[in-house]
Amino acid sequence: MFITLEGPEGSGKTTAVSFAVEELTRRGYQIVRTREPGGTEIAEQIRNVILDKNNVKMDPRTEALLYAASRRQHLVEKVWPALKEGKIVICDRYLDSSLAYQGGARGLGIDNILSINLFATENTFPDLTLLFDIDPKIGLERIAKNKDREVNRLDLEKLEFHNKVRNSFLELAKRYPERFVIIDASKSVNEVQQDTLNAILERLCK
Repeated sequence: MFITLEGPEGSGKTTAVSFAVEELTRRGYQIVRTREPGGTEIAEQIRNVILDKNNVKMDPRTEALLYAASRRQHLVEKVWPALKEGKIVICDRYLDSSLAYQGGARGLGIDNILSINLFATENTFPDLTLLFDIDPKIGLERIAKNKDREVNRLDLEKLEFHNKVRNSFLELAKRYPERFVIIDASKSVNEVQQDTLNAILERLCK
């Protein structure tokens, strides 16, 4: 099973998935945890270019193509092999992030970005996508308080940009209701962790 985690910046995806991975592993599931952009050596090199705070001149289409390139390499080297071995892959961000950030917030068009990514991924969609939904203002405040978190180029965008990202994610949840589950990320850490685990277990038991 291929599970992806999506949401605005500071939505708490990473904390929630750590708990879920620990619990699922304890129950005997074979889990491969990974992230995008990145996850493999080549994909991580592309990640460094995308998120470098010095690359403020990066064109939106260049950004979109780099994400798709990183995604392709990650699938080839890590995701597809793990799925063929019958493992559960849990990925922090995937195709929907490109649709929301570049397609929606950057204004390139969700369908245009989808076309690029269908080519890159050979039509590989997740079995389950957990959308950690939160007011972007709260998410950015969380980032500002977390001194250990990497601050990247996208974190520096204005609030208007992040609001567009959130709205695009919610639009995608309506477009793909069969695989999206919305997690209320404004709840307490314990509640979000439990909701995350429950959503995954429910899909695994189907």
